[in-house]
Amino acid sequence: MNQPAPPFACTYTPNVAELLTQLDCSLAITTYQAGKLIFLSPDGLNAMRQLPRDFDKAMGLAINGNRMALATKEELVVLANVPPLAIDYPVKPHFYDAFFVPRASYYTGTVDIHDVDWDKEGRLWAVNTLFSCLVTIDDSYSFHPRWMPPFITSLESADFCHLNGMAMVDEKPKYVSLFGQTNTAKGWRNGVEKNGLIMDIDSNEIVAHSLPMPHSPRWFDGQLYCLLSATGQLARIDVNTGKYDVVTRLKGFVRGMAKRGDYLFIGLSKLRKNASTFRHLAITKDAIYCGVEIIHLPTGANVGHIRYQQSVEEIYDVQIVPGALRPGILNHTSPTHRLALHTPEHVFWAGATENK
Repeated sequence: MNQPAPPFACTYTPNVAELLTQLDCSLAITTYQAGKLIFLSPDGLNAMRQLPRDFDKAMGLAINGNRMALATKEELVVLANVPPLAIDYPVKPHFYDAFFVPRASYYTGTVDIHDVDWDKEGRLWAVNTLFSCLVTIDDSYSFHPRWMPPFITSLESADFCHLNGMAMVDEKPKYVSLFGQTNTAKGWRNGVEKNGLIMDIDSNEIVAHSLPMPHSPRWFDGQLYCLLSATGQLARIDVNTGKYDVVTRLKGFVRGMAKRGDYLFIGLSKLRKNASTFRHLAITKDAIYCGVEIIHLPTGANVGHIRYQQSVEEIYDVQIVPGALRPGILNHTSPTHRLALHTPEHVFWAGATENK
């Protein structure tokens, strides 16, 4: 009799570890379904390792320099990368080459934050899906509304249009993705497979329309890309004409995308077949895998994948952890992080000798 796969078991093509090593990076993925942020890293050139950490309903993720921001069910958590703390980390000393520790939690309340990122001025932006607006997050308010689609007439917790994605251009928000041009509570559910939009928040103009559930708009090398989740497509959008080219099609519900070198790392999710939103999508019969697909962007070729056999069924975000092949992380719900102390010039583990 076959034994069930252990928790978080995954398979991967033989080239993944070598590719990540060549690119000098690891991957970070969020899964709200499993409540985890997971680091995926090479273990030599032929194997992979992963490090899952508990974060309640982990969603949007941003990594900028030595900072990481993670949207959870009721908070937006900011972590700092402090590699010297890894030297004397009590659990596993002298192992990790990056080490993220919690430094702030913003109590936003349950507002269903999706994409997050910092702008050039250091402000933390977020897509507030429940209130249908882009917001900034600080220590003064639950959130500060900054932009709302012009067809939304009031600030309400009604998820009018399922605003979900945000693309930064020149380190400021520029393009957003949403599922429908509606001003009624969850009105986007009608025709969700064909009414998606990309909007320019500076001009309030619709850049592209009639899209099948757009997610994860990203600006790469002077061009706008997004994932069309209902059809499993990676699209390159012409922001002048609204037309798009399909770079590749994947067999599954695509959401979450990051680029390193010539390669895109795209999240692939299974579909909840009992969910009314997904039941009639054409992609439903193909959405049987969850993991990360690797696309060579210049050719559109699928060159590798990571696929979960157990525990992880839905992925929201995918990000690159640059310059780290063994990243570590502490979450803010276990007591260990309270022992990790650092100043501009020194690091300590509370009760231990200073790490030089």
